[in-house]
Amino acid sequence: MPDAVQSISAVEVITAKRDGGRLSDEQIDWVVAAYTRGDVADEQMASLAMAILLNGMDAEEISRWTQAMIDSGDVLSMSSTGRPLVDKHSTGGVGDKITLPLAPLVAACGAAVPQLSGRGLGHTGGTLDKLESIPGWRASLSLEEIAAQLADVGAVICATTPALAPADRKLYALRDVTGTVESIPLIASSIMSKKIAEGTGGLVLDVKVGSGAFMKTEARARELAATMVRIGEAHGLPTTALLTDMSVPLGRAVGNALEVAESVEVLRGGGPADVVELTVALAREMLTLAGITAVDPAQVLASGAAYSVWERMIAAQGGDPSAALPVAKHVEVHVAERSGVLTRLDAMAVGVAAWRLGAGRARKEDAVQAAAGVRLLVGLGEEVAAGQPLLELHTDTPDAMAGARAALAGGVEVSDEPSDRGPLVLDTIKAG
Repeated sequence: MPDAVQSISAVEVITAKRDGGRLSDEQIDWVVAAYTRGDVADEQMASLAMAILLNGMDAEEISRWTQAMIDSGDVLSMSSTGRPLVDKHSTGGVGDKITLPLAPLVAACGAAVPQLSGRGLGHTGGTLDKLESIPGWRASLSLEEIAAQLADVGAVICATTPALAPADRKLYALRDVTGTVESIPLIASSIMSKKIAEGTGGLVLDVKVGSGAFMKTEARARELAATMVRIGEAHGLPTTALLTDMSVPLGRAVGNALEVAESVEVLRGGGPADVVELTVALAREMLTLAGITAVDPAQVLASGAAYSVWERMIAAQGGDPSAALPVAKHVEVHVAERSGVLTRLDAMAVGVAAWRLGAGRARKEDAVQAAAGVRLLVGLGEEVAAGQPLLELHTDTPDAMAGARAALAGGVEVSDEPSDRGPLVLDTIKAG
């Protein structure tokens, strides 16, 4: 190791960023590697993360930080699938089950989708939690199993391997407990380091904006999207980002088994219009990056071809696609107190209610209830009559109902004024 690198210290790196300076490539490489192997303490990395949150990073720093995270572990090679590889990542939302119909749809169109996913925390659901409501389905696969399933089925949704960007795993947990989650350089490098290390050939990002999203304002969501697209371009990964609305829940189901059931409806050619719209919009962008332009994903979805891929994908991971999904022991119906139009259906309120019912977790080690969640019986802008059911609360623990009701207070409103949801896809951001 060169003397210049040996002389770097954690305090030097922290104070450089604390004072608004630009970190050198050597400083970034050293601090990420040293933190990964335990030579930089958690409290030191916490200080650096706060300095980055407060003072930011320029594009070159973010790109180098991303590369250092990639270099902390393995880079997968999945080029033996015989199909173009393309992936998707969502920044998370309420009722955001899009990965479930999207992966088999894109596979049915001729690409391969290596979807390494995560679990939910707080009001946002996790893809793996949803799929684990299917009897027998398993999230953990070996690299050999992932490659074999991609070659055979064309789609895999599974847990990320510990060998991918281990620096991110440590830093992610630290940011969660030190008030530094909101840093755009750290968010962007966290997402992109894992996706680049995954070895995909193209990436489409679904960056949510609104009350139920991580980014509450369009300006912040746009900044995050543009940052990630730049990182992808700098690392040779073609990347496109869609800004999409998350002020209202996606679809009519929020919760693990409830969202799986709704995803199956979509795969069979039905389902809520907004879920279908976003699934097709993301599929089009993924197929464009994969070089597949002669196939219309809307037609493939309507034909049911994606559902057969879904069945094979679930079965390949030990699941029974025909098995009955878990059903909650307790269901409470909420009705409209007056006639009018549903003018407010707040994504955050619904997401917190589902979380409190047991669909989500407060800590990573918490268990989730497969059957818990919220079913939305009326959509935004629809007319309702007094006494008409608006939504259902599902849980196995009836004591959770009170907390869910409290979360929904003010989040669901009926009035006389007409109200329509705005556009679902707000913008598309590409390199250049």
